[in-house]
Amino acid sequence: MTRIVITGLWICAITVLSSYAVISWMPALPKPKAEEYLEGLTYQKLRPLNIPIIADGNVQGYILATIIFTADSHLIKGLGVTPEPFVMDESFRQIYSDGALDFRNLKKYDINRRLDEIKRRVNERLGSEIVKDVMVENFNFITKKDIRS
Repeated sequence: MTRIVITGLWICAITVLSSYAVISWMPALPKPKAEEYLEGLTYQKLRPLNIPIIADGNVQGYILATIIFTADSHLIKGLGVTPEPFVMDESFRQIYSDGALDFRNLKKYDINRRLDEIKRRVNERLGSEIVKDVMVENFNFITKKDIRS
């Protein structure tokens, strides 16, 4: 009986020592790399904006605009709030308050300057360069008489 116990202890000791030897003498295995996602820009399309155009104390019509913006995916995940409402709000403010936008006297409109201003102000409000680009998918004017009741 003693012989069986000693043989069992001997087998356990050999197993523990050989496991330790393999772990300590094994060449260093490459550590698994943390998966780095190549997250680039994310495109987010906003719901259409209906912006009233007021002239001479009356509503002349509405601008229907669909805005798309690109933002850094990594920064959006770290943010506590999504930039969508900020882009929407700033787009509405910029177009609504733009005095150069007169549909009674049409002329070429510098949309690039307006989009850059929207991007700049949204990033300023968010506190970092999250929004990379602001684009227009749709920009239409509908007069008051063309609106169906």
